[in-house]
Amino acid sequence: MDKQASPGSPYERQRQTAKALDETVQAQMARVNMGLSPVSTALAAADWAMHLALSPGRQMVLGQRALALAQQAWLASARPATDDEGATPSEKDARFRDESWQHWPFNALKEGFKASDAWWREAAQVDGMTRHHQHVVDFFTRQALDALSPSNWPFTNAEAQQRARETGGQSLLSGFQHFTEDLKKHHGARSDADPQTLEPLTFEVGKDVAVTPGKVVFRNHLIELIQYAPTTDKVYPEPLLIVPSCIMKYYILDLSPANSMVRYLVAQGYTVFIVSWRNPDASDRDLGMQDYLRLGVMEAMAAVKERTKAPRIHALGYCLGGTFLAMVAAALGHKSRATQGKGQAREHAAFPPHMPELASVTLLAAQTDFSEPGEMGVFIDDDQIQALRQDMERKGYFSGKAMAGSFQFLNSRDLVWSRNTRRYLLGQDEVDFDLMSWNADLTRLPARMHSEYLSSLFLNNALAAGQYRVGGVGVALMDIHAPMLVVGTTRDHVSPWRSVYKIHLQTDTHVTFVLAAGGHNAGIVSEPGRARRSYQIAATEDGQGWTGPEEWEAHAPVREGSWWEAMDAWLKERSGKPVAPPAMDPAHVLCDAPGEYVMVRYAD
Repeated sequence: MDKQASPGSPYERQRQTAKALDETVQAQMARVNMGLSPVSTALAAADWAMHLALSPGRQMVLGQRALALAQQAWLASARPATDDEGATPSEKDARFRDESWQHWPFNALKEGFKASDAWWREAAQVDGMTRHHQHVVDFFTRQALDALSPSNWPFTNAEAQQRARETGGQSLLSGFQHFTEDLKKHHGARSDADPQTLEPLTFEVGKDVAVTPGKVVFRNHLIELIQYAPTTDKVYPEPLLIVPSCIMKYYILDLSPANSMVRYLVAQGYTVFIVSWRNPDASDRDLGMQDYLRLGVMEAMAAVKERTKAPRIHALGYCLGGTFLAMVAAALGHKSRATQGKGQAREHAAFPPHMPELASVTLLAAQTDFSEPGEMGVFIDDDQIQALRQDMERKGYFSGKAMAGSFQFLNSRDLVWSRNTRRYLLGQDEVDFDLMSWNADLTRLPARMHSEYLSSLFLNNALAAGQYRVGGVGVALMDIHAPMLVVGTTRDHVSPWRSVYKIHLQTDTHVTFVLAAGGHNAGIVSEPGRARRSYQIAATEDGQGWTGPEEWEAHAPVREGSWWEAMDAWLKERSGKPVAPPAMDPAHVLCDAPGEYVMVRYAD
């Protein structure tokens, strides 16, 4: 052993001091850079610049394209505001649809911006770059362009100036008041704030949302399990366990009574259970993925079987909860196959006793293959994860504020710039609703769990590769034998539907795929009766072979209405004859729903 490197030696102390200094500097740089690794973004920019510098042909094409776009913008701005029949030309970009943008000089600003936007999007595409660097450059180019839109600024926004004239300047005064209010809230939201001093949610949990009647019937360090009271004389014999994502409060699926998926399913005759995840603190820093699988999913499944005496259950997972559920379902299938061999004792040791069989598996906006994670891929490389890991090691958790900021960053045009335009430039009050209130109810993730999640799934795609281990045993989704209902949404920035669709490549069981209109949250919370809702649905039977997502989308029938009704019909086909509701043992009741864990709030 090298004496210089031995523990406690001067060299080792110096090395540890140097490491701590490096981590401090890198953490500060990441904080200045909005949590992003400056090394990763700089490498992507250098990759683009060097390849463009060595591509004179590409430069020539871009120069010609700039001239063509400039001419196109000049001609468009010179056109009359209305055509010969008095109609205003249609505008695809929602930022410029107001009629005031059709008049000079704002039409010139609009057309010039659109030309610049088109040119820079082309300029960001350079052959030879690594795939990840290309994604990073393209993403940040779009972010910069969205920030520079003339619709974002008071002196170049035609609609804002028109409204100011119509209201005698009252809209600008209201906008300034909104701005100062938000600024005060921003400065008041300290990471060390007492949770009791947090601004109340507009929709109170347990009074306005999460009000479906039920009881907490199981609790461990990581979850509370809620069992909902039946509202029908008879129920299907297979209870339904819902596993929401641990990066969100569970009541996304139990919002107001009118749009609660939980209430809807209870009304259809299902005995519904849902997992309510604990909002972790610094003491939970060492909770890992295996803890979330065992304490969060497996013990919940075992508790459902114990409370209902049902040997088979339906299981539904949303977002990351769906990924966790897929892992456990694969491990259960592997265990079932292994019980006939010598590995029986080892396999059983990974699971709580008395695990139920799965009658079906439903995955909502849940990725199982992370090779194409969409916009989230911008944040995933070794440097980015290292920057996150350093910040989490200091705190013990990944903050809810950082998580919310990441999601806003992914869709900044709608969630940041368009909101600011309406609120600050047009002076419009923000109409709050249950989904927005839920979005403000921040949740954390333990440092170890989040680091393992990013490294094993996003960075190494271990689950899709059959390299992920549950309880020390490798699992593959090919071991899932239960029929599957898989739902993607058309405008999902978190779990792109084409990535969700890859479940067809990983399984050899019945898969019914649903493509619902909407985004990651609004596409899932799509209750019957909501206007302008539709979905596509088609099934893939065993041994049918591969159908690509574009071909599937072209041929799957479109249905108007809520996909919840299709889910209900699908589950009923795989359920037994209705029976009397299972009795709820008073000894298992810990408290009324929504429970205690969902009430824990932090400022960060």
